[in-house]
Amino acid sequence: MGAALRMLADLCRGIGFQLELLFAVLWRLPNLPRRARVVAENVYQGGVQGLHVVLLVGLFIGMIVALQTGIELQRIGQQDQIGTIVAISMAREMGPFITCTILAATVGSSMAAEIGTMAVSDELSALEVLSVDRVKLLVLPRVTALVIAAPLLTILCDTVGILGGGFVAQSQLHVSWQLYIDSAIEALRDPGKLFPLPKDVYAGLFKSMVFAVLIAIIGCSAGLRAYGGALGVGKATRAAVRDSIIAIIIANYFITWALYQA
Repeated sequence: MGAALRMLADLCRGIGFQLELLFAVLWRLPNLPRRARVVAENVYQGGVQGLHVVLLVGLFIGMIVALQTGIELQRIGQQDQIGTIVAISMAREMGPFITCTILAATVGSSMAAEIGTMAVSDELSALEVLSVDRVKLLVLPRVTALVIAAPLLTILCDTVGILGGGFVAQSQLHVSWQLYIDSAIEALRDPGKLFPLPKDVYAGLFKSMVFAVLIAIIGCSAGLRAYGGALGVGKATRAAVRDSIIAIIIANYFITWALYQA
């Protein structure tokens, strides 16, 4: 019983620290133009360097969705609907989820490791002694960069996923390329009420931005709270990836419920 209470208390303290860090980042947003160069560097490190992974995974996810659903649709003679299913699946769910899961495993872990190494080597304490704002220096650029990179990578993931699904539809399910593309475009043409973009497109992009904030805040907070040398950095990195993926799954449900409830 005591161990369970301690785990619950640690969980509450962790969430409280993350919320405090999020509000601190929002409070410092007016200082963002001064950190533009650092933000650009983080966008390159988090987005461009991981581009090939997102494209590869997105391509095969689209192919898998097309193959699995196409086989079942082919049994009832509705394989011409495969473009609609792949386009909606990639734009609404699979694109942002897969992209941000990859970012959690790569960028989120990197944030936790970098800041955690600074924490265990007393560099963060040195910054505090020098009256340097750690949030403005270390956290704000990373959060902003990931919020910029995640939607862009999501768009690319959606695109290659839909194209990969078209390849499977044409080669394995005998659906013409033109029919597949027309049905995919038609599926994403329905405009939303909030923005002029198609609802499934902006819903996926909104999800990716929320997921990016969660990944960056959880990763940075894990690094800031790291202690105990190299072992502590390892624990912080593992916790950052684990908590980010859990937060993505939970947030995905509630965002989907809010945007698509009847």
